[in-house]
Amino acid sequence: MNYLEQIDFFENMDPRQLTTQYGSPLFVYSERILRQRCREIKNLITYPKFIANYSTKANSNLELLKIIRSEGFHADAMSPGELHLLKMAGFKAHQMINISNNVSSEEMAYAIDNRCLISVDSVSQLQRLGSEHPGIDVMIRFNPGMGAGHHEKVVTAGKQTKFGVSAAEVQEVKRVLSDFRLNLVGINMHIGSLFMDPDIYVPPVKSLLALAELFPTLKVIDFGGGFGVPYHKHRGEARLDLTALGKKLDEVIKDFVGKTGYQGAFMVEPGRYISAESGVLLGTVHAIKEQFGTRYIGTDLGFNVIHRPVLYNSHHDIEVYPRRKRLLSENDRVTVVGNICETGDIIARNRRLPAIEENDSLAVLDAGAYCYTMCSNYNQRLKPAEVLIDLDGRVRLIRRRESIEDLMRLYHGLAA
Repeated sequence: MNYLEQIDFFENMDPRQLTTQYGSPLFVYSERILRQRCREIKNLITYPKFIANYSTKANSNLELLKIIRSEGFHADAMSPGELHLLKMAGFKAHQMINISNNVSSEEMAYAIDNRCLISVDSVSQLQRLGSEHPGIDVMIRFNPGMGAGHHEKVVTAGKQTKFGVSAAEVQEVKRVLSDFRLNLVGINMHIGSLFMDPDIYVPPVKSLLALAELFPTLKVIDFGGGFGVPYHKHRGEARLDLTALGKKLDEVIKDFVGKTGYQGAFMVEPGRYISAESGVLLGTVHAIKEQFGTRYIGTDLGFNVIHRPVLYNSHHDIEVYPRRKRLLSENDRVTVVGNICETGDIIARNRRLPAIEENDSLAVLDAGAYCYTMCSNYNQRLKPAEVLIDLDGRVRLIRRRESIEDLMRLYHGLAA
């Protein structure tokens, strides 16, 4: 039995019926799993002023954002587009943080006009913010000096990253704050994406708290995110132990509060952990061929709809849903590829999967984070639809499939 069948992801529905109705490829989300992950994070820390802050960049579908807000989350935005979506989803100004890096004055002004707390990640941006908006509240992203992540491209702290202000710049930060009468109300960090060991998170948390002692006016200390999920479910990969992580954070927070008398909020920023496992990407097999010893499974799952394997060499488990009833046996070693005109358009290389036939459906697991948000129109491919399986087991379209007219819309009204 497939993993998705074991957890009844599709609520007793045939996933092939979904692609028949809504097209292939298709993103499918489970409201049940999404809410479950939200509640696991909400219970992470016992400190009374704990805030779970969703990272919109992981998945910004409007209907999913509404669900996440209803679970009591705040959210962060990386752009005016994300900030606008959060507002449309019902988040209030005090529930949003604009966590920016290397942005224009116009983007800063957009966040401020929306009464949103803005975080900057360089002294240069702090200087610009202060010169244009003196006297406002601000948050600063610090680099704790150590990072973690599943790939070098997602490690966002340490010595080889563009992000954050280093501890060596604290005096310069204080000077700029004073020069422009800026109120430093928060500090934050982010060590990277997809850590699975609780012990990795604690040392940078302690490093950030050491910096916090230098700024007595803080109202929020944000430990960032990076909480991983097990992408190798077929191998029995263990989950991140949130209970162990929460206990370690509680101990560190208790010591810090006891020593400093801090009365503000603590925050974490899970994005992937909230949405990844709530999403599945369905696609269709259109061609099969043997070439120089490799068996290729050609699908409509190009890197225009799932970019992570190409960008990060990421692993996603794949399951087969046959077009006709037959016994599935794991006896083929195959390379699953998409329909994009690039040699690197590979979803899974040299993967052992059940025997696959043309018109079978494939399900790519854990596709709820950093998949649709990274979709593109490369090769002028259309972005797929998104559907939600709600708590009553009903399927609801939450973003329609693009059309050729959508691709042409931005050309309308331009002079010939």
